[in-house]
This record gives sequence, C-alpha cells and structure tokens, in this order.
Amino acid sequence: MTDDKRATTSRSLFQLIADLPALLLALAKAELNQVKAELATKAKYAGVGIGLFVVAATLLFFALGTLVAAAILGIAVALPAWLAALIVFAALVLIAALLVLIGVASLKRVGGAAPEKTIASIREDAEAIKGVGRYDD
Repeated sequence: MTDDKRATTSRSLFQLIADLPALLLALAKAELNQVKAELATKAKYAGVGIGLFVVAATLLFFALGTLVAAAILGIAVALPAWLAALIVFAALVLIAALLVLIGVASLKRVGGAAPEKTIASIREDAEAIKGVGRYDD
C-alpha cells in the first residue's frame, strides 16, 4: 500500500516542470480574485462613508435655511417661533454631526486604496518561488 501511495505522490522532475505553467496560472487567477474581493470591500466602505457625508451636507444645507428662518422669526416675533426654529436647527446639526462621525469611521476602515493582503500574498508567493520564504510542502 505504501508503494501505491508513493507512486501517486512522487512525480518525476519533468512532470513537475510540465505542471509548473498550470500551477502559476492558477496562482495568478487566485491572486486576481483576491484583489477583486479586497477592492470590492474597500469600495463598499468608501461608498458608505461618502454617502453619509452627502446626507450630512444636505442636512447642514437645510440647517442653514432653518437658521435663517430662526433669525427672521426672532427679529419679527417674540420667543415661541424663533425658539422652535432654533430647536429644529440644533437637532439638524446634531444629526449631521453624528453622520459625519459615522462617515469618518467608515472611511478609516478603508485603510488606503492599495490591496494590502494581496500584495503580501504576492510577496510570499515570489519568495516561495525563489525558495527563500515560508511555503507549503
């Protein structure tokens, strides 16, 4: 039984060399798939962060309108109308500030545009091909 196992697991040098192009092609395809997956994840987090910034900017635009209305009502009338407008303004600013903080946290998760895991994997593959680094048997 050990002879059968040895026959299937040990191949000649020429067979190994013949398999090398297919193995390198499979490795390149796997690296490309990893790049695609990593960039898709980073794009998702960047999209969420940018979207939240757009919503925050829109709310700040309406908050500015509310502040103008509050100033007009404060000059024209006594307390109740402008006080209500200032309360709405404060609420919009707080919501916008919260969305900006969430957007910043989302953009920090991106951690740069370079696919770091893929670059590290390619370096390990290059070292393994050279016979320098750690590699599987």
